[in-house]
Amino acid sequence: MSALSLAGRTIALPESREIEVFAALLERRGARVIRCPLISIRDAPDPTAVLAWSRRLAAGDFDDLILLTGEGLRRVLSCIERHEPALKPRFIDALAGLRKMTRGPKPAKALRELGMRPDIAAAPPTTAGVIAGLRSFDLRKRRVGVQLYGTEPNRPLIDFLQSAGAKVSAVAPYVYADAADEQAVLSLVDRLRGGGVDAIAFTSSAQVERLISLASEDGARSALANTLVAAVGPVVADTLRRHGIDARLMPEESFFLKPLTSALEAALGQSRAAAM
Repeated sequence: MSALSLAGRTIALPESREIEVFAALLERRGARVIRCPLISIRDAPDPTAVLAWSRRLAAGDFDDLILLTGEGLRRVLSCIERHEPALKPRFIDALAGLRKMTRGPKPAKALRELGMRPDIAAAPPTTAGVIAGLRSFDLRKRRVGVQLYGTEPNRPLIDFLQSAGAKVSAVAPYVYADAADEQAVLSLVDRLRGGGVDAIAFTSSAQVERLISLASEDGARSALANTLVAAVGPVVADTLRRHGIDARLMPEESFFLKPLTSALEAALGQSRAAAM
């Protein structure tokens, strides 16, 4: 691909936290980027539950820890640093001694930032992958900490753990909130429906849910019918699929922004070549 391989292409980004990083990757390749962050990520409004859960981990109350997102582990640590910094060394020491399972590369990366690695990695990096990865283990009487994805209670995972005899303690260290105002989102929907957007790249399930909440399933499906819908990974692709939307593009292995950018570059470049 050339340095301006995406010249003439318009790509919508619902991303919030790393939107400028993502936009820069695309703009360097010549793309026009529509910035429309559909959600924002915020700390849990009341740190009490996060700190209580963190104290239990630091005290050795857990045998296993399941990390569903990298954002979650970082938010737990930032909560400790702000409200109870003396707890952090004990928390990290205890974390090192736990059997740790990650859902996907992002929580694994968050562990590596602490000099640790997961003991079990879900394959595929979904809730179903986590459950499949745990089926061969005896979980009876195991004390399992679960770091949730936003405030989603993840009943399939919690129910599986409890049915396997584990004692489960979950924590929700961050919440999702609306970012772009309603009119901005509806304007994006109109632009998508009008065929003025070559691709839209979803990087979290919460972005999909916000779009659906404002446009409806039928409205979103109609708006996206002529746009290349990309998902950063299988969790987001599954969310789209539940709403009847096909993610036609997803990185094959590494579910981060750079591989997603490369996948967009390859797909849109092929599309241009086919049209010539």
